[in-house]
Amino acid sequence: MAGTGSAMPTQGWARGLWLAMLLCAANTVAQSADAVKPLAVADVKPGVFVHTGALEDWGPANGGDVGNLGFVVGSRCVAVIDTGGTPAVGQALKAAIERATPLPVCYVINTHAHPDHVLGNVAFVDTHKPAPRFVASARFAQALTAREPYWLNSLKRDFGIELPRASVVYPGISVDKSLDLDLGDRVLTLQGWPTAHTDNDLTVYDRRTRTLFASDLLFVRHLPALDGNLRGWIAVMADLRRLPVDTVVPGHGPVSNDWPGVMDAQAKYLGALLGDTRDALRKHLTIQQAVDSIGIAPGTSWLLTDRFHKRNVTAAYAELEWEDPDPAEAPKAAKP
Repeated sequence: MAGTGSAMPTQGWARGLWLAMLLCAANTVAQSADAVKPLAVADVKPGVFVHTGALEDWGPANGGDVGNLGFVVGSRCVAVIDTGGTPAVGQALKAAIERATPLPVCYVINTHAHPDHVLGNVAFVDTHKPAPRFVASARFAQALTAREPYWLNSLKRDFGIELPRASVVYPGISVDKSLDLDLGDRVLTLQGWPTAHTDNDLTVYDRRTRTLFASDLLFVRHLPALDGNLRGWIAVMADLRRLPVDTVVPGHGPVSNDWPGVMDAQAKYLGALLGDTRDALRKHLTIQQAVDSIGIAPGTSWLLTDRFHKRNVTAAYAELEWEDPDPAEAPKAAKP
């Protein structure tokens, strides 16, 4: 393991108490493991497995199974990429891994701190040695700390699942810029990005198969959801286009071999959102007027527009409100 990652230290009695609570939660999840039905996974490349979540909003109707999840198998061990929106989804993913390979899980990688990608982590807290190590962006812990109470409240309110705070797993390895993880004859490159979809986005790249787990930096069919910085996301997409990728796994939507063309629809949507919001501000529209007037181009086939578009306009307006009213830069990266 090499790169610019760093471990997050925990000491003393607090560490012991935290571990005891976490293992208790993990054992509770594991008690029903024999009855768990493994998640359906596809081997998109040799040793690269993907589960495609439902193209729906995170909620009880789908059991929290909406984010794309994956795992990569080396000669020594396995790396998991995201774990799902509930402990049950994480347990089903773990069952799928055990069905695919006898090798142990050595890393659990969280691509960002949204609930549909992280609340299955507790299923991978192992009472046996060696336990897997949890990996995320250097900014992940702060983001998760701020939102953890809301995620747990949503689980209780919407799913009927009451979890102790110890069930929310924080990383032991943080990635500042990039980090290589060796699974045995297979190296994964993890890369942190400037604020885009969120402020703690992380991608995972398998060098052997040129497979990129883009996570929520790429949405396919599911309308993109802005929770970070619109201009930053557009800039990051321009950088992503230069990566040598054969297969890309988006955070939501089907796996694609059309790289970088698969990003075109998202780039067009985000570019239009940027231009339309700037236009609304030039016209001195209020935020509510902007939300009411900025629509989506006709003929698009995005799903979940009612759930996310108005929220995206609100976030874009708040970001751009204090921008130079006649910015010199044009959203060139937004054009396919």
